Amino acid sequence: MGSTPFRVPPPTLQLCERGRSLRGQGSPRTMTESSKPILYSYFRSSCSWRVRIALALKSIDYEMVTVNLIKDGGQQFSEEFQALNPMKQVPALKIDGITIGQSLAIIEYLEETRPTPRLLPQDPKKRAHVRMISDLIASGIQPLQNLSVLKQVGQEKQLSWAQQVISSGFNALERILQSTAGKYCVGDEVSMADLCLVPQVANADRYKVDLTPYPTISRINKSLLTLEAFQVSHPCRQPDTPPELRA
Repeated sequence: MGSTPFRVPPPTLQLCERGRSLRGQGSPRTMTESSKPILYSYFRSSCSWRVRIALALKSIDYEMVTVNLIKDGGQQFSEEFQALNPMKQVPALKIDGITIGQSLAIIEYLEETRPTPRLLPQDPKKRAHVRMISDLIASGIQPLQNLSVLKQVGQEKQLSWAQQVISSGFNALERILQSTAGKYCVGDEVSMADLCLVPQVANADRYKVDLTPYPTISRINKSLLTLEAFQVSHPCRQPDTPPELRA
């Protein structure tokens, strides 16, 4: 299945130090050796992208260790990485002396410990909407078209499977957003829901999903991609982005 380069405007913000490979020279520094958080990430992982956006929005300086999900049969399966995250998935974040897996858990921890700017609204109803949309994407769409699932589906059926599951989820998401959205997913402030939306739309583009039936999703995504935090965290600008996919 062919890939086309991502295209977003050039950013100026830069918060992440140059990445190191999981299997690069030397071992990743531990939290006792570095006061900065360390994000284990893969450029094309939509879950990693969510966390990169959150770190950028909150102006958190961090280091990155890249984990290639394809090379060497998948570096996430190495003993070294399994010791870090037994689920063998990215992202994982070392921060404040602990290691957190699962992107929404990471974002919620950042929200609770570094609450500015806010990614969860103060209003409990809006907060529930943000969590509902985030979970819809993170649990109801993305895992069904993830690399591990597509491998089980088989090469010939991967594209049609991904298109089907994304379209099914977007049918529901579009209806929900029509009642919750302002400029962004919930009202006019960027929230955790938006951090989930943009990477999922990128997945839809990658798998050639027709976005015409989803004008609200498309409008919000377009607005979010003008924000610098979404640009610097974009897959086309990561240390492990292949040259042919760079902006």
